[in-house]
Amino acid sequence: MNFFFSNTLTASFLFAPLLFVQLAYSETAEEKGLAIAMEADRRDSGFGDYTANMTMILKNKQGKESKRAIRSKTLEVPGDGDKILSIFDTPRDVKGTAFLTFSRKKGDDKQWLYLPALKRVKRINSRNKSGSFMGSEFAYEDIASQEVEKYTYRHLREEEYRGVLCFVGESYPVDKKNSGYTKRISWVDTAEYRLLKVEFYDRKKSLLKTLTIDGYQQYLGKYWRADSMNMVNHQTGKSTTLLFNDYNFRTGLTDKDFNSTSLKRVR
Repeated sequence: MNFFFSNTLTASFLFAPLLFVQLAYSETAEEKGLAIAMEADRRDSGFGDYTANMTMILKNKQGKESKRAIRSKTLEVPGDGDKILSIFDTPRDVKGTAFLTFSRKKGDDKQWLYLPALKRVKRINSRNKSGSFMGSEFAYEDIASQEVEKYTYRHLREEEYRGVLCFVGESYPVDKKNSGYTKRISWVDTAEYRLLKVEFYDRKKSLLKTLTIDGYQQYLGKYWRADSMNMVNHQTGKSTTLLFNDYNFRTGLTDKDFNSTSLKRVR
């Protein structure tokens, strides 16, 4: 419709109802929360696959540290959640351990853990997804890709975090029975829709953990990935830091590289 009219009176009558409709429609907090989550997901779609190296640093309440070296592979699955494979290289007591996740947009994720000491592949039951992943402060449900459909959303406010303007919103797990959380509060920057901070609340609705994400870098001119993720457990005093390096995108990974029956042979 062409709105360039020489008759200003006619134009005013045409614009008035449109303005009324815009003012009458008010986006709810739930709608805005979902829209933010969907936009963040849209911006990260299309990466295909990538690999990365990780250092996991476990720190106990007294500050004593232990480190693990991990290789990670991720495959984007159109129309569903990502497939993620993590392989532990050091120290010796966990060398050869492999963890495979098939994330799902709907229904339970599928997860398998290969323990070389036992020489068997263990399927992770959905009822155990709130459990600790390899003794870290990350739960099994944290390791899976965070698909939009797994939560409902509510926008709270906008505020600055570390000098960056952020959307602040709550998300609630759809699978309330098996999740270890009642809600998460997330800080997402308004410019690039990158996740900067998450607070996790336990089943008693108390603050359990806080995740901070730093050192974002852009790859392929579009996709943002962090150099550091730090999860602090406020109830135990423990923390786990993940340091990432050597990101490589579109390496040619396929479904054949993510096979639960061949986890024992993963190298």
